[in-house]
Amino acid sequence: MPEIKLNNVAFAYSNSKQRALTEVNLTIPAGSYTALAGHTGSGKSTLVSLIDGLLKPTAGQITVGKQTVDASARRQDLAKLRQHVGFVFQFPEQQLFAETVAKDIAFGPENLGWGQERVATAVQEALNAVGLPADLAERSPFMLSGGQMRRVAIAGVLAMQPEVLILDEPTAGLDAKSTEQLLNLIATFHQEGRTIILITHQMEQVARYADQVVVMNHGQLVTATTPAQLFADSQLMAANQLNRPAAVQIAHQLRKRGVDLPAVLTLDQLAKTLAPRLKGGTD
Repeated sequence: MPEIKLNNVAFAYSNSKQRALTEVNLTIPAGSYTALAGHTGSGKSTLVSLIDGLLKPTAGQITVGKQTVDASARRQDLAKLRQHVGFVFQFPEQQLFAETVAKDIAFGPENLGWGQERVATAVQEALNAVGLPADLAERSPFMLSGGQMRRVAIAGVLAMQPEVLILDEPTAGLDAKSTEQLLNLIATFHQEGRTIILITHQMEQVARYADQVVVMNHGQLVTATTPAQLFADSQLMAANQLNRPAAVQIAHQLRKRGVDLPAVLTLDQLAKTLAPRLKGGTD
């Protein structure tokens, strides 16, 4: 799995005098689950677009594995970067276009020049990976449920076998059941060894899944830390318009009332911590 490094990375869009990113220095360890947080316009989408090779930096260097790009990078250099990285855009189902699920998933591998047999295998493996039955392969993707359509779109990215998977607010617009299923699916991808980069506004998702959280604000890197360290810093959270997860807030209120609690990040952790005390009749 490739490590990702950004060294003094800056970026400015051609129609803007103001930089969208300024001197970002960041390491995303191979195999990590990194959440990317920050208010709208903080630079999150620009950052991941650079990592995916959709943009090239105005200054600095981006390294994914053994591939490094800078301001002089050519189109083929950026394409090599994308061989390692898969990007699932927000509302990816809006990019579905083919007449069948199989053809939509096959589009990426076919454009990589893979042979017919290899493409067919990749399509089947991607369907299996996202938990969709094989009999959906010949159906129109537009006849599926919203959650299924999103899985098809993710399968199209997975079919190209990326080592790094970027997901931009992947649960946006999904109901609670589909959200839970999709988050568990992403966790499975991580357990299989992929590096996950998750853009999210949901701090519960950060608390539950991420081992690193990167906070952006006005195009600058504020911090790259653990969820526990971030949530313990109420001033930093407030300054960056981030809300602490419900479990962290409840635990804080209980401590103010004299309840001695260890650090907890999720409601499951809080419940497990409190259950023995409630049974024993103590605080």
